[in-house]
Amino acid sequence: MSQFTKSFLVTGGTGGLGLHASREIAQRYPNAAVVIASRKDKDGAAALINEQLGQSNVRFMPLNLGDFKDIRTFVETWADQNLPPISALLLNAAVQFAEGGPVYTTDGIEATFGIGHVGHALLFHLLQPYLADECRIVITASGVHDPEQTKGMPLPHYTTAEEVAHPTGDLPKQPGRQRYSTTKLCNVLWTYALGRRLEQIPHKKWTVVAMDPGLMPGTGLARDAGPVLRFLWLKVLPHIIPVLRVLISPNVHLPKDSGTNLAWVAVDESQRTTSAVYYEGKRQIKSSVDSYNEAWQEDLWSWTVNAVAAADDERRHFGLVGGS
Repeated sequence: MSQFTKSFLVTGGTGGLGLHASREIAQRYPNAAVVIASRKDKDGAAALINEQLGQSNVRFMPLNLGDFKDIRTFVETWADQNLPPISALLLNAAVQFAEGGPVYTTDGIEATFGIGHVGHALLFHLLQPYLADECRIVITASGVHDPEQTKGMPLPHYTTAEEVAHPTGDLPKQPGRQRYSTTKLCNVLWTYALGRRLEQIPHKKWTVVAMDPGLMPGTGLARDAGPVLRFLWLKVLPHIIPVLRVLISPNVHLPKDSGTNLAWVAVDESQRTTSAVYYEGKRQIKSSVDSYNEAWQEDLWSWTVNAVAAADDERRHFGLVGGS
């Protein structure tokens, strides 16, 4: 029998936003298992949090969201851990390839979209049997999905999910940052499509929301940028946040502060019943006009289910209509 009372799972939890959110949740729930999942834990994030808190409830599990086979192996490993049901699932991991042409996942999907959306979708679908009857799903989105909020980022470009996954024509020439803003739009589209379906599942109190943590200089998001941009992102911009709030947006924060906000959206009792809504930090706001396009939501939903399901029975199960 597990020593823990509940479980929480955070993808991309070994650094930046995810690390701080994981620490906040672990501190709030010392009797819960907090699992941080990422490709590598080179800095020993789980051990660090446990040491800082004087606890032993945080653990690391390897997960490559760019490989369907690895995601399935992760879920099989989860099933063997004898952990309590998952009370909150934080789909937080993301990548941005600022320079060069498209990069592709093991399964041949453009990697920004493949890791930031498709891999998370497969993870959610496979984890359904391990979710608590009352479960919170939080998807880390971004204000860059909204042309009215974006400054200095290329606008998202969505036509069909197939074109995002396998860009053709001139689309491979898109800047990497545009692929990122498009993926963040997909995060919000999928939140609303999933929210409608969760309402139809009997005997479950599953909610899903998207959350914009704001611009967070100092995180690992610029790890694939050039040396100059990476230096500015990691060493300069975190020290001039008040200036950035004037020049760019008030929604600029240290990763620690945004991590606290992400944890609050995920686990605070005052927020557990909200679903299919969008947060900027702790505030519920309207997302972009395009994010409410139901035709795009349904195109993305259908394409994603067909892309990640291995067989017809999975395709029916992943569809969620009529039950889980």
